[in-house]
Amino acid sequence: MTVQECLQILRDVKDVAFATVDEKGVPQVRIIDVMLVEEEKLYFCTARGKDFYRQLISSGRVAVTGLNREYQMVRVAGRVRKLPEQKTWIDRIFEENPSMKSVYPGESRYILEPFCLENGQVEFFDLGKSPIYRESMGFGMERTAQKGFVITDACIGCGECKRNCPQQCIEEGSPFAIRQENCLHCGLCLENCPVQAMERRGE
Repeated sequence: MTVQECLQILRDVKDVAFATVDEKGVPQVRIIDVMLVEEEKLYFCTARGKDFYRQLISSGRVAVTGLNREYQMVRVAGRVRKLPEQKTWIDRIFEENPSMKSVYPGESRYILEPFCLENGQVEFFDLGKSPIYRESMGFGMERTAQKGFVITDACIGCGECKRNCPQQCIEEGSPFAIRQENCLHCGLCLENCPVQAMERRGE
């Protein structure tokens, strides 16, 4: 999967969950339309009177997730920016999403502000496959984040991790190895290792 393909899944789902944090640090989530996706960028809009708008302006960050009919999930988290040339972008969004014309008829559309998510982390997670498949990527100015677990040289080869793995994605070796693309990140290997040979990736 590429970043563009992952973002396109969100565009195809269209109505996806957008999460922010309010002024008290409380998580907030709502369903927002993905209006455009191009050149590894995701575009959306919201009205200036909404709490969502204030939270975007305050933190500059958002997390987005959606699931399609094939049980493919995409998660994106990163920085957003409010776009200049507001009317030009809103007009283009309305051209690409004609149903918006009945929600904000006529000049009322210009209460909306356009935003672009162009730097962040994207994760693709396919629950429709067995074993599951996952992939993480950074885009824009962000590098790929390391998630999940890795088996260190402290491994004694007892096989407890392999026996307990629900996706059977641990392979024998010296040390044993986790197929990262099939890992659930559940932590059963970590909890069952008798010598604490597991480490969280990125730590």
